[in-house]
Amino acid sequence: MDIRTAQDLMLQIYGDRDKKRGVEGTFMWLVEEIGELSVAIRKKEIKNIKEEFADVLAWLFSLANVLNIDISNCFMEKYCYVCPRCKSSPCKCNL
Repeated sequence: MDIRTAQDLMLQIYGDRDKKRGVEGTFMWLVEEIGELSVAIRKKEIKNIKEEFADVLAWLFSLANVLNIDISNCFMEKYCYVCPRCKSSPCKCNL
């Protein structure tokens, strides 16, 4: 499944609820899921890590839908197959 299709799936399943919740409420759910991912990573619970990655991504798509932003386009505009700083792939930045 590509990014656009996944974002559309979240819109189809949760779009009405997400719009009612609004930007701030949806963002808070995203932050909560990131916290849950952090806990799973610290505990090294692979099953929970996978579930939390899915939840974080789903909430990121939901937030983008509430804001009418196409994540796929944003990602390609910034990264377009190269590092946005040095314009190389792989990155050659000295960080």
